[in-house]
Amino acid sequence: MLGLILFCCLFTSINTNQPFMNFSYLALGDSYTIGECVPAAESFPAQTVQQLRSAGIAVEEPRIIAVTGWTTDELKAGIQQAGIQGNQYDFVSLLIGVNNQYRGRSVEEYESEFTGLLQQAIGFCKKGAAQVVVLSIPDWGVTPFAADRNTEQIAREIDLYNDANKRIAAQYHVRYIDITPFTREAKSDASLVASDGLHPSGKDYSRWAGLISPVFKQMISGK
Repeated sequence: MLGLILFCCLFTSINTNQPFMNFSYLALGDSYTIGECVPAAESFPAQTVQQLRSAGIAVEEPRIIAVTGWTTDELKAGIQQAGIQGNQYDFVSLLIGVNNQYRGRSVEEYESEFTGLLQQAIGFCKKGAAQVVVLSIPDWGVTPFAADRNTEQIAREIDLYNDANKRIAAQYHVRYIDITPFTREAKSDASLVASDGLHPSGKDYSRWAGLISPVFKQMISGK
């Protein structure tokens, strides 16, 4: 998010029913998926993979299609440019929308474009919707960056966007992971914010991964 104004710092046999298989993971999103301002190994996709490997599950390094500042339409264009063909991934995660909110775009536009992106994500997954996860949008209004903004309005708008993506995820029978409450704890815990005063720290991303990796393990086991 806010790509023009941020200049800070810029991933084995397994205990599953499918031995000797390296699982693949595609992460779609924006700055939160990249892990803006934290080392690459501390992004939530990387930490999710690390946690799965620690559990004895062989997972390839995640493929990330995301750019700081991307909106839903820009992610769509990025996916097209990446040239993904067919259902080649075991897991897919989708987290997008904060920049739509930041730029003042309508929730109705977001709903339409998010639906298209989720349909694409499902199409990229070997087992379709069964192994896709949607993550909620973080609340950047609690960060130092937003100190001079209307934080209550930001929170309300983020909630509206998350109501939309949660409803759409349910419509397509996709697992939904709500990380927004974690991000709101940054209001009283500076250790959850990266050095830019805006994005989550590796500590917070670790908590996101702690919610995602058990879901991926359940998907593997079929439970």
